[in-house]
Amino acid sequence: MSLPHAILTALLEKPSSGLELTRRFDKSIGYFWSATHQQIYRELGRLEAEGLIRTLPSQQPARGQKKSYEVLPAGRAELARWTAAAQDPKPQRDVLLLRLRASAVVGTAGLEADLRRHLELHRRQLAEYQEIEKRDFPPDRGAPEDRLRHLVLRAGIDLETFWTQWLTHALAEFSALPDTD
Repeated sequence: MSLPHAILTALLEKPSSGLELTRRFDKSIGYFWSATHQQIYRELGRLEAEGLIRTLPSQQPARGQKKSYEVLPAGRAELARWTAAAQDPKPQRDVLLLRLRASAVVGTAGLEADLRRHLELHRRQLAEYQEIEKRDFPPDRGAPEDRLRHLVLRAGIDLETFWTQWLTHALAEFSALPDTD
């Protein structure tokens, strides 16, 4: 149920065409809520059919012209309802942790190299988030919407920090294990 709300959020921030929206997902919202371009376009159609968004009028003929969308009052109300509703945290599901648990019974062949690969991926993502923070959230930006957006980015930074620290610890533990391959 969250993809429509992610789209409503993005369109309230800035009315956009489907292509612009997918690009914005790739650069921001997609860091914490990913969606394919097909999913976004399909959801735009649903949101429009439900009367939550509308296609902005165009000065030129529609044939070949990209459609831009904006949120209608019903869409804003739905987003407000959704943000105010209580939601329980989702249980952690991570295939790497499951693979690590399974390696305790079948052996660790290939897992150490993948842990190192994951560590590098998380280090790169952490560096990217830190660069975004430096660029987009200087200390003097204190508007409420900036502070809330920064909180989302901080969650990403903190999660990537956790994973880099945990993977570093896991690799140290791994190197102390007897060869079980």
